[in-house]
Amino acid sequence: MSSIAQILRKATDVLRENGIAEPRREAVSLLTFALEKDKTFVIAHSEHELSGEEEKRLEEFLKRRASHEPFQYICGKQEFYGLDFTVTKDVLIPRPETELIVENAIEILRGKENAEFCEVGIGSGCISVSILHKVKTAKAIGLDISATALEIARTNAEAHRVLERLKLEKSDVFEVLCDEKFDLIVSNPPYVPSKDVETLQAEVRNFEPLLSLTDGKDGFSIIEKIIDGAPKFLKENGLLLMEIGFNQASKVEEMFSPDIWCIINILPDLQGVPRMVKAQIEG
Repeated sequence: MSSIAQILRKATDVLRENGIAEPRREAVSLLTFALEKDKTFVIAHSEHELSGEEEKRLEEFLKRRASHEPFQYICGKQEFYGLDFTVTKDVLIPRPETELIVENAIEILRGKENAEFCEVGIGSGCISVSILHKVKTAKAIGLDISATALEIARTNAEAHRVLERLKLEKSDVFEVLCDEKFDLIVSNPPYVPSKDVETLQAEVRNFEPLLSLTDGKDGFSIIEKIIDGAPKFLKENGLLLMEIGFNQASKVEEMFSPDIWCIINILPDLQGVPRMVKAQIEG
């Protein structure tokens, strides 16, 4: 049997040799997950010896992380906007920059009577569930082309007790909608150009769902589809909040017809990267 100190040294070496950034921190995360303990325990009990079963679990997790599988898929969860979300390889891992959509949506919907919004490409449900968790009076429809992603979204909505206010539908963008009208439409669409997929980190390129990353074209086709389709489903003065990719701001801005959209802002994330389009239709 090996002690925590010995195991951490070995695990850190393995991760470093396989090009994992911050190998010591990652080794600690894997060990806490394998031991089902917190980081304080790992740090304070360096002499603690692992059982055979614990070593076996860590070995499996270490092998997966060394292959660049994201830790979030290994442990099956990711924190987003203060909530824990179940994640699998069928959905994107929620990212901090996407919280910008949630913050703006809450501001728009809070205090609005019978507030209703729609999310295109709901994935894990992190955006819709976080909004519904904060705005208790709101209702939503979540659309996704992936049936498996919808099941993950359902799991997360159930876990955070908002499922009764969230309707989930399999849909390619707006195809299943008829005459529904919303105060707000939100989306984090696939915006990576297909030619750039190979340049992504191995963790993203090899493990996250390609369908959620790229449109298989220039990165703009689904963005354009959402911009063109959204006005039909927005109430008077309704808004669209949509995440976009690096260097896409100017071209995306050109897609909004001034005859239909009256306010267009492109807001930066915490790194100053133009990250989210905020647009309002004419009243």
